[in-house]
Amino acid sequence: MTTTVVATSHGTHAPAARRAVTALVDAVRRTVEHLDVQEAFVDVQEPRPAAVVDVAPGPVVVLPLLLTAGWHVRVDIARAADRPWAVAAEPLGPDPRLTALMLRRLLEAGSTPDDVVVLGVAGSTERRAIDEVDRAADDLARARGGPVVAGHLGGSGPAFADVVRTVARPGRRTVAASYLLAPGFFHDRLDRSGVDLVTPPLLDDGPVDRGVVSVVVDRVAAAIGRLDRAAAATPRSGAVEWHLSRS
Repeated sequence: MTTTVVATSHGTHAPAARRAVTALVDAVRRTVEHLDVQEAFVDVQEPRPAAVVDVAPGPVVVLPLLLTAGWHVRVDIARAADRPWAVAAEPLGPDPRLTALMLRRLLEAGSTPDDVVVLGVAGSTERRAIDEVDRAADDLARARGGPVVAGHLGGSGPAFADVVRTVARPGRRTVAASYLLAPGFFHDRLDRSGVDLVTPPLLDDGPVDRGVVSVVVDRVAAAIGRLDRAAAATPRSGAVEWHLSRS
């Protein structure tokens, strides 16, 4: 029985972001041709992940195309995967392959070892997500051989503008290393933040980075290993009966 992968991103109004995320999903689909990869969103766009899970004919992996275990992972992804035939995959970050891509983005943008680097992140109120962002900043610092501090554009972590003011040094450029999956609202805020240089997000208008694809594929593979295939193989006419049994 074919496993369905519900590749779930945040959702956005930005056409460039929609193209970038869909390009990632298409690249994953080409890589795992034995799986049925479907796209879903936790906000803005449709369908919602739970709607896709409930019509899937077999086992399901709900895959967060999100960098940290924030509110959407804890609530939306977890709720969608709360069926006997489904399981939630881990978010994409932190991961050495994402670190390598961010370092390459810095070098391609012309960043030098003398630059002051701030990791620009969307932000979260979830403690686990904030800790994961700090780990991503530490990983990038080790990779570039110089300090990197995370600045949050939202949520309860240290605010990006405050971090920039704290770490800025006379005569040195301040660079925002984008730890955002795709262009859109938060990346536009980085561009308007007044720093000297902003790197592109992990997904942009170019070809999808193979490292990002491999991260996604690995998250899916790990989740498939946790599927209860006996429950997934149980005949069902849909999710209605299961929801009634839970009430």
